[in-house]
Amino acid sequence: MAGQLRIGVAATLVIAVLGVPAGLLWTTVAPRTTYVIAGGKALLGDPESQTLIAADGWFAVLTAAAGVLCGIVAYVLAGRLREFGLLAALGVGGTAAGLLAWWVGRLIGLSSFQHQVRTAHDGTTAKGALGLHAGGVVIAWPLLALVVFGLLEALDVARRESRSAAGYAGGGGPGQPDQVGGGQFDLQAAPPRRDVDGGES
Repeated sequence: MAGQLRIGVAATLVIAVLGVPAGLLWTTVAPRTTYVIAGGKALLGDPESQTLIAADGWFAVLTAAAGVLCGIVAYVLAGRLREFGLLAALGVGGTAAGLLAWWVGRLIGLSSFQHQVRTAHDGTTAKGALGLHAGGVVIAWPLLALVVFGLLEALDVARRESRSAAGYAGGGGPGQPDQVGGGQFDLQAAPPRRDVDGGES
């Protein structure tokens, strides 16, 4: 149990830290929404803009891809390490990484945008900070990591069972006992019979 705990804590920390570069990448690829400042408030420059949805979509894509990679790496390491600790790390660490990516992406440019809203003249346009309007996408990272890990494990179990069944179906060689209908039979050649003249047949 102590070994599983150490592995789980270490893997959780490693996965959680990956949320920082994921958040930075999100700020690079996701479009920012344009706001119009009026009366010290930020109003949508284009109410029909799809940038808010696009920001959520990019976050989901990036964190889902990170979850898939984490699931694959955990599956590869599971052959040498304890699976329970790695599974816990995928769930807890993936959730922490998603939240950290959200926080980092939102923090970049937020103070500058808030300063513009407070000080800019009415009618000034400004690019807003990133944010999530569909908070559920935060679980994409741990969810995909666990699903991929589980699928790979299931495929591995199915492959082992298929090989085992194929080996069993092959049976033993000639002269070795084969099991048929619950009984064992030795399929050896019958001993030679002698005819009435004393010769073998």
